Amino acid sequence: MTFDIIRPEEIEKRSMEIIESELNGRTLPEPDFSVLKRCIHTSADFDYYDNLTFSENATEIGIKALREGAHIVTDTKMAAAGINKTRLHQLGGEVHCFISDDDVVTEAKNRGCTRSTICMEKGAELEGPVIFAIGNAPTALVSLYDLIKKEKIKPALIIGVPVGFVNVVESKELIMKAGIPYIVARGRKGGSNIAATICNAMMYYKG
Repeated sequence: MTFDIIRPEEIEKRSMEIIESELNGRTLPEPDFSVLKRCIHTSADFDYYDNLTFSENATEIGIKALREGAHIVTDTKMAAAGINKTRLHQLGGEVHCFISDDDVVTEAKNRGCTRSTICMEKGAELEGPVIFAIGNAPTALVSLYDLIKKEKIKPALIIGVPVGFVNVVESKELIMKAGIPYIVARGRKGGSNIAATICNAMMYYKG
């Protein structure tokens, strides 16, 4: 078995060419297509062509918010770790993950709810535009929905891509009815890596 020697800068370019080839002409309008391709690149899963759902102009709204210094709130340290913080800082934003904060842990224990629920409430206190990138916890999406309906928060964008089996599908469908721009991976698939990838795709977009 032999392998082509590929320069590091060519690997992503070659990968995107393969992805476009294997999509067999299926495409989306930009900038949604760039987000989709990066999700496929991260996961090697072409199901995202069918699963990844965008509300009207959601990607454009997310890109604009990021370029105006939006903060990103995640539900996991893994998602936070995967977001390009250098690029985000250049745009004036910051990544926040409150999951291990002492006050979050204590409040969740006292109230008998998940830490992700409290994290969303804490994220609602941030000033300026905020993008919520949820890759793990359905309860985070449910909490966001409740906060939106109570008019305690109005996110710039919600990225709803938790992965799993319990309340995952239902929470994604719920957030699509919240009246807020969204990018959602319908069904069971997703993950913290996909949440981070979508954030990065919007930051990297050149259009």
